[in-house]
Amino acid sequence: MFPFFKNKQIARIEIIGVIDRMMRNRTLEALEKVEREKFPALVVRIDSPGGTVVDSQEICQALKQLQSKMKVVSSFGNISASGGVYVAMGTQYVMANPGTITGSIGVILRGNNLERLLDKVGVSFKVVKSGPYKDILSFDRAPTAEEIAILQQLIDSSYSQFVKVVAQGRNLTEEAVRAFADGRVFTGEQGLELGLIDRLGTEEDARLWAAELAGLDPKSAKFYTIKPPKPLLNRVLPGGAALWQWLRFEVETSGLPLWMWHG
Repeated sequence: MFPFFKNKQIARIEIIGVIDRMMRNRTLEALEKVEREKFPALVVRIDSPGGTVVDSQEICQALKQLQSKMKVVSSFGNISASGGVYVAMGTQYVMANPGTITGSIGVILRGNNLERLLDKVGVSFKVVKSGPYKDILSFDRAPTAEEIAILQQLIDSSYSQFVKVVAQGRNLTEEAVRAFADGRVFTGEQGLELGLIDRLGTEEDARLWAAELAGLDPKSAKFYTIKPPKPLLNRVLPGGAALWQWLRFEVETSGLPLWMWHG
């Protein structure tokens, strides 16, 4: 980009799909370029059901750090739920379509129990461990009542972090957030009523809003989309890349707390 265009365009990045390690790396790289190029405004297009806790936190934090340097607007697409909402809390302004699926503020942790299947095929495991909870959520047995209690404490801690960030990002009390942050989903229209978003509108409306906020001419302040390089798998297997990404996510996140909408 020519230097004299930098202060006349609006940077645009996409967070499309599940938020995981790869998404975090690509997004942080794009945000570094946005900061380096000194754009006056950024629109983050989010179309995601959520994802892993730490990856969402790190993207959110990176967006917060940009707020002192430019105007940052989130634009929700078809769905921006759970971790997608958390990421948006790193931006100053949030816009959604009336029919956007949003909300699902909460935490879920999944474990795979294959005990009955293993019994049928005659497979068992001998485990030597340093403490009673080292193999918590092991796939070859059901969790004990004590383990469930430990995991619930883990989920409650993560949930409290989520509530606090939404309260701070939306200028709400934590009590107000907890009143609707029970895992349910909303439309964008409902989210507006709850204070979860600021305005209803399309991505084009978000561009116009960002231009207005940054003091730019809305007619000439166009999007400059920063596209990260496509993963090799997307180029080799364009039809099966999405399925492979989902399978990899399922395997890698087994036993991890997730800010994820399961519809």
